[in-house]
Amino acid sequence: MLELAGIIILGIIAQWVAWRLKLPAILPLILIGLLVGPFSTLYTEDGSKLIEPVWNGEKGLFPGEGLYYFVSLAISIILFEGGLTLKRSEIRNVGPVITKLITLGSIVTFFAAAVAAYFIFGLSWQVSFLFSSLIIVTGPTVITPILRNIPLKKDLSAVLKWEGILIDPIGALAAVLVFEFISVGEGQAYTQTALIEFGKILLFGFTFGFTFAHALAFAIKKNFIPHYLLNVVSLSVVLLVFVESDLFAHESGLLAVVVMGMVLGNIDLPNIKELLYFKESLSILLISILFIILAANIDMADLQLIYNWKTVALFGSIILIIRPLGVFLSSMGSNLKLNEKLFISWVGPRGIVAAGIASLFGSKLISRGEPGAEYITPLVFMIVLGTVLLNATTARLFAKTVGVFLKKSEGILILGASKVSRLIGEYLHKNNRHVVLIDNNQTNINKAKNIGLEAFVANIYSDSLIDNIELNDIGYLMALTGNSDINKYAISKFEKQFGENGSFRLVDAEEMNDPENNPKVGLFSHTDDFIKLTETARKNPVIREIKLKDTEHYEGLIEITKADTDVIPLFLKMPDGEIKIISAFSKDFTDIQENSKLVYLGKALPIDEESRSKEIKA
Repeated sequence: MLELAGIIILGIIAQWVAWRLKLPAILPLILIGLLVGPFSTLYTEDGSKLIEPVWNGEKGLFPGEGLYYFVSLAISIILFEGGLTLKRSEIRNVGPVITKLITLGSIVTFFAAAVAAYFIFGLSWQVSFLFSSLIIVTGPTVITPILRNIPLKKDLSAVLKWEGILIDPIGALAAVLVFEFISVGEGQAYTQTALIEFGKILLFGFTFGFTFAHALAFAIKKNFIPHYLLNVVSLSVVLLVFVESDLFAHESGLLAVVVMGMVLGNIDLPNIKELLYFKESLSILLISILFIILAANIDMADLQLIYNWKTVALFGSIILIIRPLGVFLSSMGSNLKLNEKLFISWVGPRGIVAAGIASLFGSKLISRGEPGAEYITPLVFMIVLGTVLLNATTARLFAKTVGVFLKKSEGILILGASKVSRLIGEYLHKNNRHVVLIDNNQTNINKAKNIGLEAFVANIYSDSLIDNIELNDIGYLMALTGNSDINKYAISKFEKQFGENGSFRLVDAEEMNDPENNPKVGLFSHTDDFIKLTETARKNPVIREIKLKDTEHYEGLIEITKADTDVIPLFLKMPDGEIKIISAFSKDFTDIQENSKLVYLGKALPIDEESRSKEIKA
């Protein structure tokens, strides 16, 4: 009991430390596992581990194959939670690259890493290929915290995120096939068995995942499951799918739960966010326990096996040769630039699936007396720890070095997806700005998506927005809700995260009556609150552009908008296409260039033929 409680407590402490230091949690988790596991034998009186994961007759947490079953079920939940976060809309521009990374890239890693392990460590081809299959995966649990602290283009973040989650079951399947090869034997028997097993894995994995995802979605939509049981019922269904799929095809459960998560994540469900929050919390707890247990399960003898120059050579070949080779071959003919390919090549940390399956298969092969099997677990853990440590400490610097680090985040986050927000969002989107709308009203979000805008339901009182790596390129925040308290709260909470270049909100009724003290964060003008915006959009749902001659012309038009209740100034569009937000503190623009444009909402302003306005209808 003391050991189990200690693992949970240490795991949560490690998560907190990682949060404070902005590091992937896997680093402190593995270090703690090593300290209470193999390293503890150096300072305990009897030379035993402080935590012994497998029962050895005197102490231990899991008897027999109990550790194997626990790790398998825990990984299934983690992969399901990862699948829930995958949205088709995120990969419109980079889908082919991701497909090649998880196919061609996996093949390159599989063969090249096996060759490296065979010639550097002198392992058998069977064990070398098992090792290479295990390091195919890049872990989402370690990529996400690394990317959270680096402002990147959305497409670049999406490539790494999707690769990290989708490639997990592929690496697991490859490891299963190699494991079957070692277990069954070489020759014709292996060939037939491998093809049969692979076919069964694909068939039952996709069938169970797809079928149960739609069945659960149907039950949720029809309210067959009470709200207070939704999370636990979903958890039980995930475990059921994993176990049942595994019964029909051994090791197909991982594929089944990933497919189930992806299908559910892309179905319009009213409670998907609550389900995701629950699974995320559960995954954090499971990851905390798993990494400590798996690291503690390593022995000092295992670490001494890889304490030599061969380990450095193998690690260097994987990082500097094999990973870049896979990325460059997979991205041929894509829209990715050279510096983006270099960054993807550098960021490839391995995670929980590699460590978990390595421990499972490694221990099984050792018990069967397979030559070289003792290298599997320590070598994979070395790759996991090394890649995470390298990427966590250098990814930000490398991003700046190769030029993918966004010096100025131009994306715009709009809080509120009402008709006015959708009109403004659509205009900005047509002018090549990355725009994201958030709202707690699903109907508004659906309307925004129907006109091609990126939008999702979000609660500004939670921290989910801060953790969203797809918002890394956001530099402007516009709070456009009808609740002034929410607008003010959003500015105070997210100004540093999303308002690097400017945070703005609508003025409230009190501020409208005191134009001399306009807030610098006020949006558009001191006379335009949510009610006026809504009414103007109802009468004239059109955003127009009018050419400006000089600063005097601009100021004259602004005075007209203040007097006319049916016209609201929005942006100043520069000759090079840059769009600047007009604030209620409208004293920012003192040097208007010729051919700049005033962008406004409402009826057409009186103009001459030379400055004929251009209407942008939504």
